[in-house]
Amino acid sequence: MSSPLTKPPRDAWAQWIGPETLLSQVRSTAPFLAARLPASEPGRLVELGGSPYGFLRILANWENMLRPGLSHGEQLQDYFALCLACHHATVATFVPTDVDTKIRGIIWHESRDPDVLRPMLRLALASRVWTEEGISIRAVRGVSGHNGEQWSAIAGGLGRLLELGDTASADEALSAIEAEIDREQAIFDRVAAERDGELDLLRLSMTLAHNRGDLTQGMGFWKRTPATAPVMEHLSERGRFALAVRVYQQTGLSAEGHRHYPLRPVKALRRSPASLLPLCPFLDEWGGVVAKLEENYEVLAALVTGCQKVEGQQGYYRAIAGMRATEPGAFERAAARMPNAVQRLLRGAELRKLVDVPRVSFESMMRKRARAALHAGTASPQRRGER
Repeated sequence: MSSPLTKPPRDAWAQWIGPETLLSQVRSTAPFLAARLPASEPGRLVELGGSPYGFLRILANWENMLRPGLSHGEQLQDYFALCLACHHATVATFVPTDVDTKIRGIIWHESRDPDVLRPMLRLALASRVWTEEGISIRAVRGVSGHNGEQWSAIAGGLGRLLELGDTASADEALSAIEAEIDREQAIFDRVAAERDGELDLLRLSMTLAHNRGDLTQGMGFWKRTPATAPVMEHLSERGRFALAVRVYQQTGLSAEGHRHYPLRPVKALRRSPASLLPLCPFLDEWGGVVAKLEENYEVLAALVTGCQKVEGQQGYYRAIAGMRATEPGAFERAAARMPNAVQRLLRGAELRKLVDVPRVSFESMMRKRARAALHAGTASPQRRGER
């Protein structure tokens, strides 16, 4: 049998993770989203995202990108839309889809045509209104890590459009990033001035440090040119969040920014948004939630193991303390169901010492650390200027 004279064109995403695989990953880490997906509708994915539930519309209609007749550029746009929606849906779950480099840079560099890239930028800008309801419990005072994920994707478009000379679109992207930087800084400053706002200040410090990193990573895909270099320097300075980063580093919170690999195998944690992980190390309440799971012994074993594997973190100790305080009897039964080696770790003197710290004492300690770091960061005129 003779082979065809011409090969069929490759899909725009052929060298990357396929759409079907992406959707299977979303279903695995966030199965509860299936009940929230809207009805199917026709249309391009890149055009479905302009509402708070736009990411769900994209996920519900992902097969639209497979229909014949789409140009390479149109396929690229819809693949970007799918990656953006999957990332938004899963970035605060236990196993995020690994597409952040795609939306921050790789896909943007697959085309030199501004007409292909502008709809992608419009979607990235529209994603700022996508809801976090049911996919994250990490927002504090209206600021979350999702904000950083969003501007990192916008930054990817900004750099590419600057390279290609589309200054009007680049200006729109730059204005959006600047506005978000100013909003987050203003909220941080307001909480820093509150008398009893230390715990939220710590959560904000962690979030702003994360978001600064996302912006830096988004700009990491830029080619340094006369058009991009000044903008990169401007955003690096404007988005420093110097005082927030100092609080983050000096209070020990930097040890909490790990990826929670010890918890990823526990599939019971993925069933419901109720067990989504909040910002560490303040996990006492979360421990009370997971203590009521039928598989609480699996969660406890993962936490105990994680205490040994993740150096310097405190959140897992607080989660264990929360489990024990909420359901003492269930905690003992869960401990008895763990493997013997893990039971021995739980009985270890150092672990028990940290778990035995009362919640009020732990939070009081963290409040003191926050005040000390804040005072050190604003003590001199030079440091005040960094804010």
